Amino acid sequence: MLPKLIKPGDTIGVIAPSNTIQLKDEEYIEKSIKLFENLGYKVKFGKYVRTNTLGYGATAKQKAEDINSMFSDKEVKAIICVKGGNDSNSTFDYIDYENIRKNPKIFCGFSDITSITNVITNKTGLVTFNGATFKSLTSWDTDYTFKELIKTIKDTVTNEEYFVFLIQTCQSN
Repeated sequence: MLPKLIKPGDTIGVIAPSNTIQLKDEEYIEKSIKLFENLGYKVKFGKYVRTNTLGYGATAKQKAEDINSMFSDKEVKAIICVKGGNDSNSTFDYIDYENIRKNPKIFCGFSDITSITNVITNKTGLVTFNGATFKSLTSWDTDYTFKELIKTIKDTVTNEEYFVFLIQTCQSN
């Protein structure tokens, strides 16, 4: 199952199913918001992206609630995880996989998030993206990451480019 590509005007959902946004992350988060907004996208954050119930993030149920809400939200066209970390696998039992099947979208992240991308693909057939996190778009010393992500998920990419990227993504997952 292939997610639809995004176009300017679409909303990007940002969630934290691994570690939460911390004070030291705020500069990068703001810069990443501006990158998307400068290209005409909107950014919407999950309810629990700044919740730190456990010392590294929200509870498993809260994290899964954000995942489920973003997939249900008709306004949101792609979901990017804020950053990696630990314990994202605790969400598995609370994720609504039928909801994901009914509302396929781009879902992107790496590091600890890879466990979620893998379980979503395994349980739903949705092709997920092992790629940039929202923080990593601006926390690295180059804009290469953002340019490559946008080039891959926006609707101006050719079918051939998208197909090649999906093959590479499926092989890495």
